[in-house]
Amino acid sequence: MKGFGFMVQKILDKAVAGTRITSDEALVLMERADLASLGRAALAVRQRMHPEKYATYVIDRNINYTNSCIADCDFCAFYRRPGDPEEYVLSRDELYAKIRELEAIGGTQILMQGGHHPYLKLSWYEELLHDIRTTFPAIHIHAFSPSEVVHFSHIFKMPVREVIQRLKAAGLHSIPGGGGEILVDRVRQIIAPKKAQTDDWLGVMNTAAQEGLKGSCTMVIGHFETLAERIEHLDRLRKSQDEFAPYSAFIVWTLQPKHTKLEGRVEAAGAFDYLRTLSIARLYLDNIPNIQSSWVTQGAKVGQLSFLHGCNDWGGLMMEENVVSQAGTVHHVQVDQMRVLTAELGLDLKKRNFFYEVIEEKGAA
Repeated sequence: MKGFGFMVQKILDKAVAGTRITSDEALVLMERADLASLGRAALAVRQRMHPEKYATYVIDRNINYTNSCIADCDFCAFYRRPGDPEEYVLSRDELYAKIRELEAIGGTQILMQGGHHPYLKLSWYEELLHDIRTTFPAIHIHAFSPSEVVHFSHIFKMPVREVIQRLKAAGLHSIPGGGGEILVDRVRQIIAPKKAQTDDWLGVMNTAAQEGLKGSCTMVIGHFETLAERIEHLDRLRKSQDEFAPYSAFIVWTLQPKHTKLEGRVEAAGAFDYLRTLSIARLYLDNIPNIQSSWVTQGAKVGQLSFLHGCNDWGGLMMEENVVSQAGTVHHVQVDQMRVLTAELGLDLKKRNFFYEVIEEKGAA
């Protein structure tokens, strides 16, 4: 055990000093390091990368424009098959009402994702983006996960690059990293065989970066992945960032199996596993500047602890959230509570935009 302890500390010291660790070293940390040591190292890296004495957040709204989907992912409780009585596509009036409510509290961004709808045309998506940009010019449109873009490419029978070019021309600002799950095809074939596989997902983000669109990247833990596959996922993100720099931020979530096909088949990862994986992500992803807290799945207090394990950003205030809540997990954090939790860490709380630029507080927010 003494030998492993020395090895672990040597790897942690290396990461803290700013020297890139290898995937084999990251796996040693995943298998052998204790949480306290990981947290100290991840905090040191966060403080080196973000010496500013504040944490950031963005006021956004997660607008699911449709729940109609043909991907049939085992881990999703949100989607409805075409023809289901609960299937919907938001009207413009419904969508505009949601954005007006967001602007009223000082919101600056919408996270707009949907299912893999089988019948909507590309022109429908282009008109949607154009109409939002025209009606709400101050709102940043963070929309259409890589899996959706791959779906568009298939049903519209055009290359991914052309899909991205047309969406950008219509008004898209950035692409969210949803649908990443675990970027290992063995796992993806178990939980989401009909959805974009690893190279497809990465291809969308890399192509988007070449077309001038930034995005985020994610990881979902606590299902059929091994510890080695978590590191493989992080390694693929790091290599993608090295070559194309598509990612402004990384977020790790824990799978919420309630009401999904995985309920009873997997045991949800807890706070300990979340914080371990988060810490290692901060140590390994040395080229991705920001890491968001997953308070939506973990709750406010673990969200606060995230900042002692590498996070520098609360992510979205999430005026609305539908996907995780459908799986039986509902956590809410108001700005005042977020400010108190942040102050307890010795940090100020500042509102930002998508590009992590601090913006002046206005209105009720």
